[in-house]
Amino acid sequence: MLKHRIIPCVLLKNWQLVKSVQFGSFRTIGHPTTTVRVYNARNVDELIVLDIDASLNDEPINIEVITDMANECFMPLTIGGGIKTIDDVYSVLNAGADKIAVNSKALTSPSFLNEVATIFGAQCVVASIDIKKIDGQYRVYNKKFGVLDMDPVELAQEYAHQGAGEILLTSVDHEGTAQGYDLELLTLFRDKLPIPIIINGGMGTPTHGTDALACGADALAAAYIFHFTQYTPRMIKEELMQHRYPVRLS
Repeated sequence: MLKHRIIPCVLLKNWQLVKSVQFGSFRTIGHPTTTVRVYNARNVDELIVLDIDASLNDEPINIEVITDMANECFMPLTIGGGIKTIDDVYSVLNAGADKIAVNSKALTSPSFLNEVATIFGAQCVVASIDIKKIDGQYRVYNKKFGVLDMDPVELAQEYAHQGAGEILLTSVDHEGTAQGYDLELLTLFRDKLPIPIIINGGMGTPTHGTDALACGADALAAAYIFHFTQYTPRMIKEELMQHRYPVRLS
C-alpha cells in the first residue's frame, strides 16, 4: 500500500522562503538552506518550493537558490514558478530538483505537460491548480489571469491525460487560514483521477490531515502548521497512523 506523504509547500520570494495567506500577506519563514536543514531533521517526505518572483514578475528562475537548497535536501524536491520552456525544466533539474510544478504554462498550453512527461517521465511532472469558490461554484484561479471559467475537475483530468504524474490542488480560500482543508472541494475530485492528488491550503492541526485523506487526498501539503504552531511532521504522521493511514516514520 502506498504511503501518504507529508510535504511542506513554501514560496520563494526575495531570496527568502515565505508563507502567504490566501495568496497575499506574506510572512517570512526563513533562509532557504537553513529551512531545508530543519525539514531534513524533521523527516518530511518531500518539499515543494514555488518561486513566485519568477512566476509573477517574469524574473529568471532563481537557479542559485535552487542549487543551494538541493545540495542540502535529503528528500525529493519539487520546484515550480516561472517554468515555461523545456530549457527551464533542464535548468531546474540540473540544479538538483527531482520534479517540476507547472501552473500558468499548463493553462495556456496543456500539451507542455505531455512534452515534459515524454522527455523526463510523468513522475517528474506536477500540475498545479489553484481554485477559488465564486458564487457557490469552484473555478480555476491564476494570479496572472484571475478567475477563469474552467471546471477544475475537468482541467485536472486533461492534465492527467497530457501526462502529469500528480496534481497539486490548492484552495486559495483556505490557504494560510489554518482552518482545515477544503473537504467539499476534495470530495468533488474523489475517484475522478488516475493520478495522486496533493491537497494544499488550510492545515492547522493533525486532524485536518486525517479529514483530507478521508475525503480522497493522497498527500498533504502545508506550511503554516510547520512554522507557526506546536505541531511537528511526526505528530501529524502519528495522528494519521492512529487512523490506520500508512506513513513513513523513519
